[in-house]
Amino acid sequence: MLPQRKSNTKIISSTSRLSRSAKLSVAALKIAARAIYGRTRVKLLPKAKREAQIEINRRKASENFAQTLAGMKGLAAKLGQMASYLDESLPQETRNALAQLQADMPAMDYEVTSQVIYEQLGKIPSRIFSYFEEEPFAAASIGQVHRAMTKSGVPVAVKVQYPGIEKALNADMSNASMLFHAIGLMFPHMDPKPIVQELSVRLKEEVDYQIEADNQRLFETFYHSHPFISIPLVVDELTSTKVLTTEFAEGVRFSEILSWGQEDKDWAGEVIFRFVFRSLYSLCAFNGDPHPGNYLFTKSRKVTFLDFGLVKRFTPEESFTFNEMVRTMITDRDEEGFRKTIVGAGLLKEGANVSTEQVIEYFSTFYELVKEPKPYSVTPELSTKLLRTVMDPSSPVAKFATVPPAFVLIQRINLGIYALLAQLRATANWRDIAEELWPHVSAAPKTKLGELEQDWLSLRR
Repeated sequence: MLPQRKSNTKIISSTSRLSRSAKLSVAALKIAARAIYGRTRVKLLPKAKREAQIEINRRKASENFAQTLAGMKGLAAKLGQMASYLDESLPQETRNALAQLQADMPAMDYEVTSQVIYEQLGKIPSRIFSYFEEEPFAAASIGQVHRAMTKSGVPVAVKVQYPGIEKALNADMSNASMLFHAIGLMFPHMDPKPIVQELSVRLKEEVDYQIEADNQRLFETFYHSHPFISIPLVVDELTSTKVLTTEFAEGVRFSEILSWGQEDKDWAGEVIFRFVFRSLYSLCAFNGDPHPGNYLFTKSRKVTFLDFGLVKRFTPEESFTFNEMVRTMITDRDEEGFRKTIVGAGLLKEGANVSTEQVIEYFSTFYELVKEPKPYSVTPELSTKLLRTVMDPSSPVAKFATVPPAFVLIQRINLGIYALLAQLRATANWRDIAEELWPHVSAAPKTKLGELEQDWLSLRR
């Protein structure tokens, strides 16, 4: 029997461009009003109580704003997710509130979930699965995930898309165009159109779970039997454009490993680093959504990577350019060669009225981890420095820099990985590890994980 949706079920708080823009504006105004009112009240308190009250006010404002983003879902929630781990300079209470957006947003009712599955797979969950948990164990910006068991006894995770999310994302992209116009005013020499177009294409792909399934198959095939990287298999017959079924993966989330010992956190950092750059240079693809909710860790020293909806596949020419930038900046220290490479890639305007020394100083921040072959501890200060470099319109180089389509998600990957490693305070000889992965070097492994990966690569050949 066809399940009926509840008439009063509100899955996404709004889907039109104007209403979503208004919600964000109202939320921001409420925060501003609370701040003014809060500051006035705090001044009336004894000095000893002021700091505690300020923290309470900040926490309440952050929680209210996070709730607004969670209810809106879509791009608004994604931006909240990014803010929760990218900017270490945000107050901790704000980061804590936004961190809830990584996996625990408000869920849709089971009746709605059942309806979506019926429309997509032709039957209600009880007719498809031997067991289906009505409460989701994770709810994110595009859909929510349920634990289930197939009729053949295989534990699976079933991701179900929120009805109306595509319309909401389209509205968000319209509002994002205004945001990027504002960025264009800050960076008058930067053309925001490629950024908007690239994000629009990637986000439209993300609401088609068949595309996500194809992406996940690509990564699972490449990393099959890997010693410390795992990608869940897609269950093809239980997957459609709005329902994605994969093998269920066990493990703890990123927030939990922050309480592990530093040796474990260094291990986790090296695995993430290897996955990012092995994928980029060997697979010519990468998941452009590297937030903490997309990783599961086990004490048996394995990391499962999840969510392949926002994947960018690079052309051989683009991958060659990434490698040339590393070769000229780091390996050969060819400053003029680096400038020529980024001009050719469209990152810097030809004839830009800045010295090559200024260009190197600006872009070298992105290569901080791999400048020298020695142990390097990634700190929140470094992560924040990178973010500030990207967002600083006062730099003489920024006036002539732009972001071509191929680099839109690369920037997000760079910022995201630095932020994750900073939270781990991960230490490693990143240069040695990178030289294993860079195609122009392909050095012998110098870490235990490198040796394990080398054995795996030997078996693939």
